Amino acid sequence: MRTCILFLLTSLLLTAQSGGVFSSPQGQPTASPAQSPPATHASPDAQQPDEAASTDQFRAAEEEGVKHMLVSQIEAWNRHQLEGFMRGYWRSPDLTFFSAGTVTKGWEPTLQRYRQRYQSQGKEMGQLEFQDLNIDIVGRKAAVVTGSWHLTMSDGSNPHGLFTLIVKKMPGGWRIVHDHTSAAE
Repeated sequence: MRTCILFLLTSLLLTAQSGGVFSSPQGQPTASPAQSPPATHASPDAQQPDEAASTDQFRAAEEEGVKHMLVSQIEAWNRHQLEGFMRGYWRSPDLTFFSAGTVTKGWEPTLQRYRQRYQSQGKEMGQLEFQDLNIDIVGRKAAVVTGSWHLTMSDGSNPHGLFTLIVKKMPGGWRIVHDHTSAAE
């Protein structure tokens, strides 16, 4: 399982890079070797103050974009609009959703899974909240998000668990391309 996730992360990172920009091990954008400036006497990891500020601004803006997508999902869920919640997911047959020991592949099957679990006879959606969010921008068009989810149901129960999302920046904004969600026992 770990090998599969590492492979997915590596593949996503490699495909998310564009315009000759790659991420250093610290996650900082660096020029590709073909575009590198001439050698200087400065440390190879040294950044000019303007570069560091620009990188920080980029990261902050991208994190805000990811947060916006997640907040939109929460708002749609809490209005009991699953289709609105699903706008945060990549609408593709290649979307993957791992949960409860099963793999769901594709946007439509993922929507059906949510409907079965939260909108079928005798089921409810409750009120959703995300906590402990960590957004790691790993490239110009990719991020990994971890956090916890909490539902408050009308009967007072509180299902909850953890999630890891791989999100990708697409023409319509940030979208979840892989979701691995677990429920606490």
